[in-house]
Amino acid sequence: MRALIQRVTEAKVEINGATVGEIGPGLLILVCAMQGDSEAQADAMAAKIAKLRIFRDEDGKMNRSILDTGGAALVVSQFTLAADTSRGNRPGFSQAAAPDLGERLYDHFAGAVAALGIPVATGRFGADMAVSLVNDGPVTIWIEG
Repeated sequence: MRALIQRVTEAKVEINGATVGEIGPGLLILVCAMQGDSEAQADAMAAKIAKLRIFRDEDGKMNRSILDTGGAALVVSQFTLAADTSRGNRPGFSQAAAPDLGERLYDHFAGAVAALGIPVATGRFGADMAVSLVNDGPVTIWIEG
């Protein structure tokens, strides 16, 4: 799986002008299932992100996790994270999981984050979404695993 996480003060996702997911302080997690991925990989990525110490402590250092801060997560499917730009000018997405597997792993990942005690909002798999956020820091981190 691949994920791009952004520490945010707020984030939301809209479909056709209607808000379908919204959070205050926490993480926007853009996630993509890749060919060969499994529920075990989704679980491991959820655990890693939940423990990642990227929030400020009382001294202003990045030393706290989302679990420590009580923040929320907005989980959004983003198959374009599978982009292969090594040839030509048009990205290829053949390494992304097939849509049925991608949706199943996306749902599993969001559930795994929630099972860790993190409030979760989501987008809608396969939908044309408008995502807005206020990146805090900015802090943006790429995770693959």
